[in-house]
Amino acid sequence: MSKKFILAGGGTAGHINPALAIISIIKDHLPDAQFLYVGTPKGMEAKLVPMEKIDFAPMSVSGFQRKITPENIGRNIKAVTQLVMSVPRAAKIIKDFAPDMVIGTGGYVSGPIVREAQVHKIPTLVHEQNAYPGATTRMLAKKARTVMLTMGEAKNYIKVGANCVVTGLPVRKGFAKLPDRAAAKRELGLDENALCIFSWGGSLGAGAINDSALALIKWERECGQKMSHIHSYGKMGHDTFEKSLSDAGIDPSSEGLIIKEYIHNMDTCTAAADLIICRSGASAITELEAAGRASILIPSPIVAGNHQYHNAMVLGNAGAAKVIEQKDLTDELILDTVKELISSPDRIRELEEKAHGVFVPDTNDRIWAEIEKNL
Repeated sequence: MSKKFILAGGGTAGHINPALAIISIIKDHLPDAQFLYVGTPKGMEAKLVPMEKIDFAPMSVSGFQRKITPENIGRNIKAVTQLVMSVPRAAKIIKDFAPDMVIGTGGYVSGPIVREAQVHKIPTLVHEQNAYPGATTRMLAKKARTVMLTMGEAKNYIKVGANCVVTGLPVRKGFAKLPDRAAAKRELGLDENALCIFSWGGSLGAGAINDSALALIKWERECGQKMSHIHSYGKMGHDTFEKSLSDAGIDPSSEGLIIKEYIHNMDTCTAAADLIICRSGASAITELEAAGRASILIPSPIVAGNHQYHNAMVLGNAGAAKVIEQKDLTDELILDTVKELISSPDRIRELEEKAHGVFVPDTNDRIWAEIEKNL
């Protein structure tokens, strides 16, 4: 009889993509396995999961707002109502699907379904992406068979008694086998002998990184050194970034520049880069490690538990990246940091080697090992 798995995670791609990756890992070993994905009806998962031909069960759950305002009081009343209703909903999902295992990858929606499975003695696993674990992971950890960690540092914030195993985070397929740097530059139409900087702030963009990229591109056009720059300005820069370049007398489509709202070939652009400037979500950190790329990390200051700062410091403390907190970021500081790094090829190579040294290359095998032994 085929095994049945429930995966639960939602709210952001950082929770959804690991769940989808885990489903792929299971399929590689159990081709006839059956899956049900539990997520919020209005989250990204409600669109992404059905696109992957995976059955989807909606469950409304939302987080509590700590700041007391009239609007947030209303939100918290709604959150309490949803939490109460999620208990019978989770029980029905468990009863109807009868899973052999339930795996949570974070986000509030994974809490009720994993907890219900634990009540019924169904094996549960939890995957935590960040160096500072989310509230749901911390709540579920002790009764989970295994807490699979992307970064070992997360164990410091999980209650004693939980079974924590470092598995790493599955990377996107394109990062499994990257082209060499020169080939990637040629593929992008860039000079393979020019130093390449790749900057991005995510699909929505980040104002601080857009400002830094603008300052850098201006300097690069005047410094007399052969340089290329790839920049993704995101939705936030849709109406402003290219105009700002043009106002500075720089054609966004000129030689040596790739300026786009969204980058679809992240693997190739990462492979081409000599230096990357970006946020520090878990996926970004893992892909920097997989590619072995030098980076300047600017953690987002508006995420739960300041987890991006903790993620960035995993590489920062390993001597594998430079970390600049957004509150300290200025055009002068980003320019000085870039100049310091690119003036020393040995320093760039050191960052690359140390970043790759942190990478967990057998993540898929480690995740499968935890699944197999707990089935």
